[in-house]
Amino acid sequence: MTRSSRRGFFRHLGSAAAVSSIAEFRSLLAAAPEGEAYWTAVRRQFAFDEERVPMNAANLCPSPKVVADRLVEVTRDIDRDCSSQNRAKFTKLLEETRGKVAAQLGVSPGEIALVRNTSEANNTINNGFPLKTGDEVIVWDQNHPTNLVAWDVRAARYGIAVRRVGTPPDPSGPEELLNAFERAFTPRTRLLAITHVSNTTGVRLPVRELCRLAHRRGVFVHLDGAQTWGALHVNLRELDCDSYSASAHKWFVGPREAGLLYVRQDRIAGIWPNTVAPGWGDDADTDLPGARKFESLGQRDDACLAAVGAAADFHQALGPERVEARVLALARSLKERLQEAGARLLTPLRPDLSGGVCVVAMRPEDAKRAVDRLYREFGIAGAASGGLRLCPHIYNTHEHLARAVSGVARLARFG
Repeated sequence: MTRSSRRGFFRHLGSAAAVSSIAEFRSLLAAAPEGEAYWTAVRRQFAFDEERVPMNAANLCPSPKVVADRLVEVTRDIDRDCSSQNRAKFTKLLEETRGKVAAQLGVSPGEIALVRNTSEANNTINNGFPLKTGDEVIVWDQNHPTNLVAWDVRAARYGIAVRRVGTPPDPSGPEELLNAFERAFTPRTRLLAITHVSNTTGVRLPVRELCRLAHRRGVFVHLDGAQTWGALHVNLRELDCDSYSASAHKWFVGPREAGLLYVRQDRIAGIWPNTVAPGWGDDADTDLPGARKFESLGQRDDACLAAVGAAADFHQALGPERVEARVLALARSLKERLQEAGARLLTPLRPDLSGGVCVVAMRPEDAKRAVDRLYREFGIAGAASGGLRLCPHIYNTHEHLARAVSGVARLARFG
C-alpha cells in the first residue's frame, strides 16, 4: 500500500468518528452495521494513523479516545485542586473500577486488587505464598521472567525446589499439554505457576483442566493472564485458579502502569503482601478488606485507576465475547496467510490451543532485522520475542494483516 493510498483509506473510514464518551460509543456501535464496517467504527476510536500500525498487543496497546480522555480529564481535575477534600471522591471511583473489573472476570470485588502491572502481581504471589525449605514449585518454561526467574530467585534465598516443565513445540491437543504437567507433580509440590497464553510461542494452556489436576493434590495455582485479560472472555470462577495477574496496558487497552491481582477469597488470608503503606491499619491485622491489602502501595495515580474503569466500560460496550471472537478470527486469518507465504509458525492454528499471540519461527537475529524493516518499510509494529511476533487486536483490520504478511514474505528469512 502506498503512502497516499494509506492516507486515503484513513480518510474514508466513514462517519465512524472518534467519540468522547462511553454513551456516544454505545450509540455508535448500535448504529454500525455488522461485519467489517462495525470493526472499522471500532478502529476509528484509536489515534494511530495508517503510517504506523500497532500489532504487538502482547507488549503494549494504544488506548481508545474514551480512555485517554478520561485519563486527561481526571488528571486535570487533580491539578486544579489536589486537596484531600477534592481527592476524597477517588475512593468511590476506585471501588467503581474494582466492581467493573470483578464483574467482567466473574468474581467478587473483594477478590480484586488493582496493582501496577502483571510483574508486581506475580511477585506478590512469589513473595507472599508460604513455602518452606524442601517445598516444590512447578513452573512452565514459557512463563514470563516475573513468573519464572522470580521463582529461581526465591529458591536461591529460601531453599525451595523449582521444577520447569517443557511442553511439545507443536501440541496435538490439550491432553498432550496436560500430560506434560501431570508427570511433574510430586508429594512435595505446593504451587503451580503457569501462563494462560505464552508470549513467546502463543500456545494456550488447558487451564481449567490443570487447575483440577493441581487441586486434587492440594496444590495452589497461580495464573499469569497478561495475554488474556482484554483478549479472551475470561471467567475466573470457571477457570478455578487460585490467583490471576494481568496488566491494563496490553489487550485491555487501558492506561499504563495499572494491573490487577485476583486472589480467591479463601486464599487471601494465607498470602502476605509485598508492601505495607498508610491505610493498612495499626497492627499486623490489616483494616483493608479482602484483596485490597495487596494494593497498599502508598500514593497512587488516581486518574490512572479511574481510566481503568473507562477501559472496562469500553470492553463492556463491545462485549467480551465479541472481542474474543474478533481477536481469534484475526489471529487465525493472520496465521493462515503467514503459512501460505511460507512461514513456519510456533503458534498452533487451533483456537483452543492459542489466543491472539502469533509467532513465526525465526532465528533471533533474523527476527530482529525483520521487525525493524517491517516497521520502517511497511509501517507494521511487531516484536522479536521467541521469533517474529505479531499480535492483532480489535483496532486492526484485514488490510493491516495483508500488509504484515506481504512484508514478512518479502523481508523474512524463515528458520
